[in-house]
Amino acid sequence: MFAQYGAYVLRADEFAKAALEPHSPLLPDLIDAFGANIAPGGIVNRQALADIVFNNDIARQRLEGLVHPEVARRLRSAREALPQDAMVVYDVPLLAEKNMADQFDVVVVVEAPLDVRVARLISRGMSHEDALARIAHQASDTQRRAVADYIIDNSGSLADLTGEASRVWSAITA
Repeated sequence: MFAQYGAYVLRADEFAKAALEPHSPLLPDLIDAFGANIAPGGIVNRQALADIVFNNDIARQRLEGLVHPEVARRLRSAREALPQDAMVVYDVPLLAEKNMADQFDVVVVVEAPLDVRVARLISRGMSHEDALARIAHQASDTQRRAVADYIIDNSGSLADLTGEASRVWSAITA
């Protein structure tokens, strides 16, 4: 929604997905760390990788240790390609978990109640158990709120979310 107001939006998840694409320079390290079964034919099976790392903290940390530096490199490169005075929004899912809030001028947290988040993940094809497991690995609401300059409530309709985004954008750019 901030892009509609003229911001450039850089999404860490998109850079993470790109880091796992075929012929990625990370592929040999991923295969060394997690086995050839995660990349049959040189293509990372994201579900197979997720099955390994979301049930094993050591494996998840190992994956993050490989992927996160590449994501950071790609984010820096994308930012350098933008105009110097650009308003840039970084969509960083693990900002609170990785204590990165101090790297940004303003932190906006988008939140919804647990039952809403679980229902949304299930509607995208995830099982109830997997949804809860993913959420369990995320920062708590309290931890996210602690780093937030602004909070957007995403528990309602799209119109409600649009109003929340407009309110925060107006405050940030005032």
